[in-house]
Amino acid sequence: MTSLMTGLTLATTAVEAQVISTDETGIEAGEVRIPTVDGPMPGYRAMPQGSGQFPVILVIEEIFGVHAYIKDICRRLAKAGYCAVAPELYARQGDLSTMTDAQTIIREVISKTPDAQWIADLDATASWAVSASNGDPSRLGAMGWCRGGRAVWLYAAHRRDLKAAVAWYGQLGGERTAIQPRTAGDVVAEINAPILALYGGADAGIPVASVEEARDKAKAAGKSVELKVYADAPHGFHADYRPSYRKAEAEEGWTRALAFLKSNGLG
Repeated sequence: MTSLMTGLTLATTAVEAQVISTDETGIEAGEVRIPTVDGPMPGYRAMPQGSGQFPVILVIEEIFGVHAYIKDICRRLAKAGYCAVAPELYARQGDLSTMTDAQTIIREVISKTPDAQWIADLDATASWAVSASNGDPSRLGAMGWCRGGRAVWLYAAHRRDLKAAVAWYGQLGGERTAIQPRTAGDVVAEINAPILALYGGADAGIPVASVEEARDKAKAAGKSVELKVYADAPHGFHADYRPSYRKAEAEEGWTRALAFLKSNGLG
């Protein structure tokens, strides 16, 4: 991929009536090119107008790419005072704008993307946000959904200067491979920043017990994990373009996430 997709992913059914659209009043928003070790990576940035310095939030996509939903999240964060950047972490592995099936994306793109690659790309994005986007190097956070929620845990175990992070229903288990050697559950005792974990009690793929176990393992290691389980919410309850969307839980989770970031020095 050399540029971002237009509109919503083709890999899921959109429910147009509930899709949130955030305008650009008072912010700067648009596609960007982020330098990496092997060339520019497409991404989307939104930040307040003005000279900054702004706290930086790395926005970590689902498996579907940086599409309209992820871009809108960046604009929502910009409205809250953040420089929000969503890099297209799967740009080397495939063009997600053409893919119409989630299982194909998982098989052909997600499973072939080394964890070390996207971690390095997030590091490059953080550096770029500071050097080119008025970002404050002392106020770095992350927020991710689904596969991006998994990434939040792993990145928090990698990045020592991360202030706080929010994981929306990220998988904690899964298969270990040569290029993806550790699960999120493997690293919960190694996180370097407080994590807010937002999960659905009706998520068929992520048992609540596994999330509670991760929280307890982290706390036993002296780490800070705040867990909120929405009892009746399924996987993807924040994704306003999908049938899984649950308005009340999504809005409460968003309010909670912003408060969490601010309480941990990202205000």
